Amino acid sequence: MKFFVDTADVDAIRELNETGMVDGVTTNPSLIKKSGRDILEVTKEICAIVDGPVSAEVTATEAGAMIAEGRKLVGIADNIAVKVPLTWDGLKACKALTDDGHMVNVTLCFSANQALLAAKAGATFISPFIGRLDDVNLDGMDLIEDIRTVYDNYGYETQILAASIRTVNHVLQSALIGADVMTAPPAVIKAMVNHPLTDKGLDAFLADIKAANIKIV
Repeated sequence: MKFFVDTADVDAIRELNETGMVDGVTTNPSLIKKSGRDILEVTKEICAIVDGPVSAEVTATEAGAMIAEGRKLVGIADNIAVKVPLTWDGLKACKALTDDGHMVNVTLCFSANQALLAAKAGATFISPFIGRLDDVNLDGMDLIEDIRTVYDNYGYETQILAASIRTVNHVLQSALIGADVMTAPPAVIKAMVNHPLTDKGLDAFLADIKAANIKIV
């Protein structure tokens, strides 16, 4: 499974990238706003840090304007994936940008039917939103599983990018189902290392080292 980090915090991206935990980045206008920086400036900096896809979202809602914005965004760097919403206009923009040879991330997916449309429009990535489905008492993992089945049935190459991930369990369940990519905030990725038995074992190990006065250097 590929790990994308969902943030516009350049320092957080750089830290995770140095550990090999970043295969790409997803951003959106809300995350850019939190960074307090210009969208083009911060996106360019992120693209210089990571080798993998960096999703940059359009702000327009009409197909022609989305296409124009997408073509401007891809000029930032070769690893830009234009993020468009899963609307009819978004699908038109996806087709046009894909035909131009650009990566496209179709976002705000909440049904397998929507995911099927995105795949037929040539999307590089489809982003089903797990957490937001959980918020309305639906199981986001059912959607991941449905999309995986549909794509496998017909050999679609669109990658399933599990998004709106809130917990480490979301990451595990997405991996078990077979999502190609997951995107999560830095805090969730870091939390994956935590386990009480690891902490307990380390405490015992350190106590033994201290009692035995063991030193390596």
